[in-house]
Amino acid sequence: MSRAGNGRRVCALGVAGVLAGTMLVGCGDDDPGDGAQDTTAKSGGGARAQGTQAVRSAYDRTAEEDTAKVKLRVRTSTQGASQTANGQGVVDLDDGDSVMTLTVQGQRVEQRVIDQVLYQKLPKGQAPGGKPWIKIDLGKVIAQQGAGDGSMSDPAQSAAYAKAISDKDVTEKGKATVNGVETTHYRVSLDVADLPNGDTLRKQVGPTLPMDVWLDDEGRMRRQQLDMTVKTPEATQRSSSGASSAPEKVTVRTVMDFTDFGTEVEADEPPAGQVTDMTGKALEQGKRQS
Repeated sequence: MSRAGNGRRVCALGVAGVLAGTMLVGCGDDDPGDGAQDTTAKSGGGARAQGTQAVRSAYDRTAEEDTAKVKLRVRTSTQGASQTANGQGVVDLDDGDSVMTLTVQGQRVEQRVIDQVLYQKLPKGQAPGGKPWIKIDLGKVIAQQGAGDGSMSDPAQSAAYAKAISDKDVTEKGKATVNGVETTHYRVSLDVADLPNGDTLRKQVGPTLPMDVWLDDEGRMRRQQLDMTVKTPEATQRSSSGASSAPEKVTVRTVMDFTDFGTEVEADEPPAGQVTDMTGKALEQGKRQS
């Protein structure tokens, strides 16, 4: 597989995690990174150019490790209410497959991503159709959002993130220890217009997306944090119709930690008879938001 292909696949779990978080819960805050302590930051044009190159190449450098353990934290808040989801598992950085366990309000959710399909085993009695598992074809969801043809429907899309980063978008924030590893913290402002389906995405999240990354001394991703403030479908419709009601917004923060590169990943599809396909529901929701 080409390095560009590897780079796109690093964030497959990230997208799955965001989907899981928005479906299941979470809450956002202003902490710089859940325990990472930053020290002196650098400034200047040379440092910015160096930082930009480091962030752009981080996806490839991480993907070259093939596999890793991952910890996921998704926090969401809306109208004063907030909740949190935590997860841990393993991810194949080459093909995007992953196996995770999510904990949501004390309840356990098993999650797998296999060949761009998200599977979740929900708590007993919560899955539709009387079956323990649900599935969503992420490839179809991404394709509906206008990311391009089949080759561009890869849920990772992290190569698109890299292309959306310029020197003015990257600031080095200093050194930080993440899970016992010394890292360099960079803050990135992604121009939404430069991302796939940017025009539609701007309506939902605004002109920019703030992202923070922590890279080790080999340039590999050790932590990635993405913050989004998303208009709800109802708020988007009211705004389009010219209604005066204040838009309802959901704030989502997704944090991923990568450790133990080279860990074995075994991701198997659940038995077909135990799965309810929710792809159609997800596609309908996507149409309402577009």
